[in-house]
Amino acid sequence: MYKYLTNVNSPDDLKELDEMEIEKLANEIRFFLLENVSKTGGHLASNLGVIELTLAMHSVFDTTTDKIVWDVGHQSYVHKLVTGRRNQFESLRQYKGLSGFPKRGESVHDHFETGHSSTSISAALGIATARDLSNETYDVTAIIGDGALSGGMAFEALNHVGQNKTNINIILNDNEMSISENTGGLSQYLAKVRAMPVYSKVKGDVEALINHIPAVGKSMVKTAGKAKDSIKYFFVPGVLFEEIGITYIGPIDGHDYGRIQEALKRAKAIKGPVLVHVLTKKGKGYIHAEERPEKYHGVSSFDISTGKPLKASNKVSFSKVVGRTLVEIAEDNPKITAITAAMPDGTGIAEFSEKFPQRFFDVGIAEQHAVTLAAGQSVAGLHPFFAVYSTFLQRGFDQVLHDVALQNLPLTLLLDRAGVVGADGETHQGIYDIGYLSLIPNLQILSPENGTELHAMIKYSLEAKAPVAIRYPKADARECDFNSDIKIAKGKAKITKQYGDDVVVFAFGPIHKNAEEAVEKLREQNTNATLVNLRFAKPLDQQTIIDLSQKAGRIYTIEDHALIGGVGSHIVQVLNEHQISKPVYRFGYPDHFIHQGSISEIYQEYGMDAEAIANKILSDARPKLRNVKSFMK
Repeated sequence: MYKYLTNVNSPDDLKELDEMEIEKLANEIRFFLLENVSKTGGHLASNLGVIELTLAMHSVFDTTTDKIVWDVGHQSYVHKLVTGRRNQFESLRQYKGLSGFPKRGESVHDHFETGHSSTSISAALGIATARDLSNETYDVTAIIGDGALSGGMAFEALNHVGQNKTNINIILNDNEMSISENTGGLSQYLAKVRAMPVYSKVKGDVEALINHIPAVGKSMVKTAGKAKDSIKYFFVPGVLFEEIGITYIGPIDGHDYGRIQEALKRAKAIKGPVLVHVLTKKGKGYIHAEERPEKYHGVSSFDISTGKPLKASNKVSFSKVVGRTLVEIAEDNPKITAITAAMPDGTGIAEFSEKFPQRFFDVGIAEQHAVTLAAGQSVAGLHPFFAVYSTFLQRGFDQVLHDVALQNLPLTLLLDRAGVVGADGETHQGIYDIGYLSLIPNLQILSPENGTELHAMIKYSLEAKAPVAIRYPKADARECDFNSDIKIAKGKAKITKQYGDDVVVFAFGPIHKNAEEAVEKLREQNTNATLVNLRFAKPLDQQTIIDLSQKAGRIYTIEDHALIGGVGSHIVQVLNEHQISKPVYRFGYPDHFIHQGSISEIYQEYGMDAEAIANKILSDARPKLRNVKSFMK
């Protein structure tokens, strides 16, 4: 079935193929990706778009010594295929399987681990400067998309590359997309460059013309340079990359293997930093992904012929609750705005963008800017809602502290994908936000038990007169009553089960469901527990915690978060301050990065499913058999 792909087990095998065979290999890879990702799920459109580019890179560079740094890394599937990992693709993004991102431990061809955007140029420059200091000569190449180039870190790195002048290649994979459609001035600039592919030829012709003007000679070099720049500015306004000291090659058709290969060979021969501008089509070769690249950016298992998910769900997710609630409150309140960092679909606020386009702001992949933009809007009297994945708000920590909390500005941070996230693994687990946010004064941190509470918490944040962070997972919101009259009171928990004082269980967020099932199992075993839905990680309901802990025999906390800095550690601190000396066990994640796997698999591994919670509590209740003989008498 795969005439060429089955014979490619390392990049060296590509060098045995001619251009026509490479084209056939590219087609086989497209079908292989469709066949496999339709089963495992994963990042599809981005990988379909970089097949020829990846093959060309491996034909020009030797990645056993040359270093390739992928930005984000979700588009590295083709790279994995041609570097000996084809037979592992059935385990892609599965529990303890092949990662969906570059992994140094997987292959000598993976040189830098990543999962967040805009990091590649910085990392590649770091590698290149280390190479120079070691007097080595290998090539270093960063591959960055036009979406990732909108991140501030990428601009900082470009500025340093232009100053440093070392040999480094930057491949700009320009598909006019990040996850959703790109926005912003840089995107518009690249659109102008794409519209004028004649630029490279004209630039070369002008340079040649200037160098051969009769009777001008070397004494007119400065004048000639000005003439060259005049033509350059006429054809491409700004010429951003060359003006900061980076040689520009392109734009190149990113699906023409021969042209990409030729451009990369040119880049390899040029001294100093070079940027190769490659135009690709996200989803190339699969009609559904070409037409809806944002939908096929990250997919679950699907039917190849129709493009429809195999496990279609009518359940309402927490993200959808957010989107619907924001639209609801914005209808009556013109001061509501919504902000996203290139993820209107992922965070559920696409509907808001359609209904209130003037009050919707997509800043591109720029979380730091998004937070301070929200701060500015708040100062001016608006109430902004910044919807962002928990793992990406990490980038805006200083802005939350310095620009928001220090001024005690009323705005809302909506932390999507909080808790473990499944197949994306270590780089995307949202299990650190309580730890890094709870140390910030003025900031309140909430998490709902279900969609009904989330709806109420969003409304509460409007009245809080303080910065509020609401965290929720990528999951079914379960109960969701948009007409509920639930009232959220600052720092107040809710007792949800009260069967007795043998144990008290404090649960934070949607994992309360597991704790609730565990408490029912305990009751069947004659262990009576009280269960508390904390609602707030900050401020904690200290009085409820103290009162129930004084009565209980043992105390348990459960959260979908790292143990260090989590809500359990804050409860222990409260108990210690009030000299309540009781056994406390905290359910959460230990001090290491949590690998990929479904949420249920991760819960089971770390003893946080309902059965494991109940078994742990029951085992703690049993007497320890210290002296077996005494029990035998």
